[in-house]
Amino acid sequence: MSRDDTIALIRRYLEAFNAKSSDAMLACLSDDVAHDINQGEREIGKEKFRWFNAKMTRHYDEELGDIAIMVDESGTRAAAEFTVRGSYLATDEGLPEANGQRYSLPAGIFFEIDDNLISRVTMSYNLTDWIAQVNAG
Repeated sequence: MSRDDTIALIRRYLEAFNAKSSDAMLACLSDDVAHDINQGEREIGKEKFRWFNAKMTRHYDEELGDIAIMVDESGTRAAAEFTVRGSYLATDEGLPEANGQRYSLPAGIFFEIDDNLISRVTMSYNLTDWIAQVNAG
């Protein structure tokens, strides 16, 4: 896959996130996608990714801005850095109580690309920063 094709794939994935279109996000993923959840477990497969997205939608309303996409020369590895701006809608297990608190924090995703699809999604953000913002209200 060319660098330009990889950039277009990552852009489609992130635009689908902002459009809150789980199906469009899933269309960018391989069937056996590896999903590394920030400070969590690795989950394998589109169906687990679908369930994760549904859970996130219940608890958070988020949009990504200030997006920068970086791709290696082979087009097989990529990263996106952005600002997550969101609202905490419903209390997520093990986290502070939710009451619509707003937050904004830098984050990133690392990607691997195989056969023109995303085969790995590794999310990274500072959970301590997020908790501090949520606790501040």
